Amino acid sequence: MAPGGLRWLRGLWMTGQPLFQGRALLVTNTLGCGALMAAGDGARQSWEIRARPGQKFDPRRSASMFAVGCSMGPFLHYWYLWLDRLLPASGLQGLPSILKKVLVDQLVASPMLGVWYFLGLGCLEGQTLGVCCQELQDKFWEFYKADWCVWPAAQLVNFLFVPPQFRVTYINGMTLGWDTYLSYLKYRNPPVTAPACVALDTREDW
Repeated sequence: MAPGGLRWLRGLWMTGQPLFQGRALLVTNTLGCGALMAAGDGARQSWEIRARPGQKFDPRRSASMFAVGCSMGPFLHYWYLWLDRLLPASGLQGLPSILKKVLVDQLVASPMLGVWYFLGLGCLEGQTLGVCCQELQDKFWEFYKADWCVWPAAQLVNFLFVPPQFRVTYINGMTLGWDTYLSYLKYRNPPVTAPACVALDTREDW
């Protein structure tokens, strides 16, 4: 890399470093979660617009995703702090404890965030609690099985190599593709607002 490029990267790092220190870290983690979840939904909507002629971009949908992502940010921020205190470990020498952290994360945080995602978005979009719970029941296990295929390996890298202050940012960077999948899972079945007899007649248009 040219010397000018190195100086630019060093300047960028020095400028952004305060965002990952002290109280600013909580804000960075919160807004990062929201922004990446909204970006994932934007990517999914772009695909839907190409696949479904006539569909338009829905900014309220992405705004709801942003709000739910921001609500998850503080939880993830403090969750990783708690995990590091519960099972302090770093590097390959701490691999047994790190594997325990991955397992705890998968058994506790992942299902909690899945429930949070579906119920939170449903409430923001005006769904009743009964409708939210039915959607959660219909889609949770598909979500959770996909989660096990993606996140154990990603979290192993996170706990092995990523400094604690960058853990949520690392997850946010990894989640762009994952958030696109979450948007697909949430919105793949458009809500039925017409009577059942009309819905049956127009099903092929969906």
